Amino acid sequence: MKKTELKHLIDVAAGRVPADVVIRNAQIVDVFLGTIRRGDVALAAGYIAGIGERYEGQQVVDLAGRFLLPGLIDAHIHVESSYVSPEEFSRIFVPCGTTTALCDPHEIVNVAGLKGLEYMEQAAKLAKMDIRYLMPSCVPSTPFEHAGANLSALDMEPALKNGTVDGLAELMNYVGVVNNDDKMIDEVMLAKKYHRRIDGHAPQVFGKLLNAYAAAGVANDHECSTVQEAKDRLACGMYVLLRQGTTEHDLKNLLPVVNPQTARHCLLAGDDVQAVTAMKLGHLNNSIRICIEQGLSPITAIQMATLNAAEYCGLNDRGAIAPGRRADLVVVDDLRSFHVEQTWILGEKVAQDGQYLPKVQRYPIDAVATSMHVKPLASDCFKLHLTGKPVRTIKVIPGEVLTDEAIRQVSHDETGDFVYDQSQDVVKLAVIERHHATGKMCTALVSGYGIKHGAIAISIGHDSHNIMTAGVSDSEMLAAVAELIKQGGGVVMVKDQKPIARMALPIAGLMSDQPAEQVVAAQNQINQTAYQELRIPENIDPVMSLSFLPLAVIPKLKLTDEGLFDVANGRFVTLEVDDQA
Repeated sequence: MKKTELKHLIDVAAGRVPADVVIRNAQIVDVFLGTIRRGDVALAAGYIAGIGERYEGQQVVDLAGRFLLPGLIDAHIHVESSYVSPEEFSRIFVPCGTTTALCDPHEIVNVAGLKGLEYMEQAAKLAKMDIRYLMPSCVPSTPFEHAGANLSALDMEPALKNGTVDGLAELMNYVGVVNNDDKMIDEVMLAKKYHRRIDGHAPQVFGKLLNAYAAAGVANDHECSTVQEAKDRLACGMYVLLRQGTTEHDLKNLLPVVNPQTARHCLLAGDDVQAVTAMKLGHLNNSIRICIEQGLSPITAIQMATLNAAEYCGLNDRGAIAPGRRADLVVVDDLRSFHVEQTWILGEKVAQDGQYLPKVQRYPIDAVATSMHVKPLASDCFKLHLTGKPVRTIKVIPGEVLTDEAIRQVSHDETGDFVYDQSQDVVKLAVIERHHATGKMCTALVSGYGIKHGAIAISIGHDSHNIMTAGVSDSEMLAAVAELIKQGGGVVMVKDQKPIARMALPIAGLMSDQPAEQVVAAQNQINQTAYQELRIPENIDPVMSLSFLPLAVIPKLKLTDEGLFDVANGRFVTLEVDDQA
């Protein structure tokens, strides 16, 4: 804020000059006192000048008793998971009431390195939402796979030093942290050096290991799936992010942990929210709605998405309706349905009744548009060599990033290759390196995914984002992968060797450069095709569930281009189970 703007703000607050905008007859949600009061809100220079008393303004907006609350703040989300660019992310999420998003560009940086971060930063400048980034801490996320980049603490230092990033993003390699891995400790020390916060990611970590993780300076965790996990983190002084994403539905399970003693350290977050979810259900406004439906006080729910998030993220210029704070505001009709009618950012109304009002400008994607570098595949590249022993399968858990291990007895032919049997619900799953044409790949088996016909191939494979493919036959999988490479990334489904649905994601193979409506239409077609043609069960998200199967930092069993990985024990395991196991 310039000096002249500050003086104008003070003059408006003191009632000496008219406000730029006065919002009248509002029921103001006071997140400090935990009350609702009627009054005026005077805005000047994009900030709140005064509240309560009668103010005069050059423009007057009468809310006729509607509720006015602070703009919603997501403390942890990945833009890439929306499948749209940052500018389009703003267009879709701002009408949900989200005015600030703390984003981890972990996905695109694992594909494109720091040029991916630079693209995200430049694109965010064209968005009305305040999209802020943290420095991805795990590129690659583990040493057990090949990513498109490899960042050291030295690579991260300039951005952390000059403040172009707000902190160190989720420390997914919690094993490295608690075991004093030099790379991870160097990153932690760097964040401490420049007084930047450190975000966490430690599913199913307890006891002394959790103590060690918190002792390193990790300030939060969004991976809790049980109340006990959440309590343990709160007891360590960490913030808990109650997650409600497209496939991660932890919010209801965790709400019992929220009480008058713990609420101030509880936040709402999306983590991975597709554009289709935001357009259909909403974002943090939907999380608040769920909280209220489950019996939580509306004020407490709103605090978790505003003041709590602002204080945790060190953004003391927002998160509340108070003098001197940013005029980031949300208007809702009532505190039950929580329908967002208006969104204001820096004193400008930017959304009305679900419509984003500013014109969308887009940053060129050239620097991140070529990301499919795959060594030619042999026709027998997916062949397995089984001996008849029981096999480990990655078991998909609907609605969860977590997977399980299911030991199964499967059939094989005379050469030892797996034979698909529709009654068993077991199919081949493969990961193919796509960044440096190394030819690295691995094939295993997945159960619970439910595909009964054809194959699917995607360039979204958390977190190194190699090609993932699953299908009922090698030929169908090869056809899907070939089409995916030709398309330049995204999603391809085939049946009888022919493409039957696709979604192009030319930005690093992760995001579209098209309007969200086109992305959602393609995604709806993908889902419809998955359920009707490939016969994947409707409780399985066909793309997102598949995309998390190589995530070798979340239990239990995962697959990378290096092999089948037991996350809990931190080691690769064989596909076949030894008789003595």
